[in-house]
Amino acid sequence: MPQMKTFKPWLALPLLVLVIAACSPVQRFHGYAPDDVQLAEIEVGRDTRETVAEKIGRPGITGVIDGTGWYYVQSDWLHEGWRAPVELDRQVVAITFDTSDRVSNVERFGLEDGEVIALSRRVTDTGPAGVSVLRQIMSNFGRFNPRQMLGG
Repeated sequence: MPQMKTFKPWLALPLLVLVIAACSPVQRFHGYAPDDVQLAEIEVGRDTRETVAEKIGRPGITGVIDGTGWYYVQSDWLHEGWRAPVELDRQVVAITFDTSDRVSNVERFGLEDGEVIALSRRVTDTGPAGVSVLRQIMSNFGRFNPRQMLGG
C-alpha cells in the first residue's frame, strides 16, 4: 500500500503571501498641476505665456475653442483588486490670458468643485407619450370630412 504524503504548511506560505500582495491597494497619480508655491510666482497682469512656461512648464491641455487658457490637470486614483478604481483627488489649475497674452486669472479647482456632465446625449424621441399608433389612426376616423376631400 502506497504511503500518503503529508501536507506541509510551510509550502503554502509563499502562495498565501502572493494572494495577499495581489489584493493590496495601489495608488496611481496621473497628470501634473503646479502647487500653490509655484502659482505664487505668477503675477496676474505681468506674466506672459512664455514666462509662465518658464516658471511652471507648459500644460497638457489648452483652451479648445479660442486657446485663451491653459489647464493643468492632476488626479490621484486608488486601485483595489478587482474593484473599479476610485478617484481620491483631482486638481485643475486654470490660467487664462488676455488678448495681449498676459495672465488675466489663475484659478484652482478640486474634486469637490467638479460636476458630472453629459458630453454627448443621444436620446431618441419616442413620440407622444401614452398614445399608441393604432389609437392615433382610430381617432382620426371621426374627424373625416368629405367636403374637404372634394375641395368644397
